[in-house]
Amino acid sequence: MIRPQSLNRIKEHTPNLYEAVVVAARKARRINNDTKLEFSTLLGTINAGHEDEFEDRENPEQLKLSLEFEKREKPHIQAINELVNEGIEYRFKTEKER
Repeated sequence: MIRPQSLNRIKEHTPNLYEAVVVAARKARRINNDTKLEFSTLLGTINAGHEDEFEDRENPEQLKLSLEFEKREKPHIQAINELVNEGIEYRFKTEKER
């Protein structure tokens, strides 16, 4: 189900909408990378017992894991909710840090 996110909801909690969108996008990217790493790690433990990885057969454990990850809230929604509800602390890099 697709649920559109209201930009007004974000505007209420941040001084600059464009900065907030960039911060939320970076947070979503970080959440997505963490999720990919977690999925790969768990998938590695499931596939560790299987010798022939080219064999065409269904692995119920792998299917269950995939469905579990699909049911999770999408990274961009998590990031927007965190930005609005909890706030994400961010700062701009100074010239020395670049």
